[in-house]
Amino acid sequence: MTALINWLSQNWLEAAGVITTILGIWLTTRRKMLCWPITLIADVIYLIVFYQARLYSDTLLQIFFIGFTLYGWWYWHRGLAAEGSIRVIPLPKRALLLIPATALIAILWGLLMQHIHAALPYLDAQLMCFSLLASWWQARKNTINWPLWVVVNLIYIGEYLYKGLLLTSPLYAILAILALIGWRDWRRAERA
Repeated sequence: MTALINWLSQNWLEAAGVITTILGIWLTTRRKMLCWPITLIADVIYLIVFYQARLYSDTLLQIFFIGFTLYGWWYWHRGLAAEGSIRVIPLPKRALLLIPATALIAILWGLLMQHIHAALPYLDAQLMCFSLLASWWQARKNTINWPLWVVVNLIYIGEYLYKGLLLTSPLYAILAILALIGWRDWRRAERA
């Protein structure tokens, strides 16, 4: 018991990030406005955690997440004020072209990350870039964000295990499950 308390006292910030992230994503699957301030707190916490782990692409990703969180908060609030509910919006087919473009940008970003000796530069770059794409689609209320999050979160599990982030790795297993739930619920909302 003492070992657990000591470990948690050394990793309290990561534990706080896990709790706020789960709560924020769960609220997002339910299309609740409270998801945005909770997610903003999680973004800031994980910015610090990933910087300390030398996952520089993930650190930068948190900065982008802060921007997407603020944008999503505003965009959802605007839609809520106009329509009275958070309505899911279908993704235009041409937006799927963002997938190969994102892969190419990630390769270039990986080259830069390798140059500055980041841990796992190419994997981290791919995950960062596809997380940005999923975040954009989520902020825009496009249902397709959820299957992309499932894939990204499953890959993140291994990356974080490798880097010794023992609370964050199982978090991403939970996030993959929440993404499946979000996908199911948003598809229902889209059909309704």
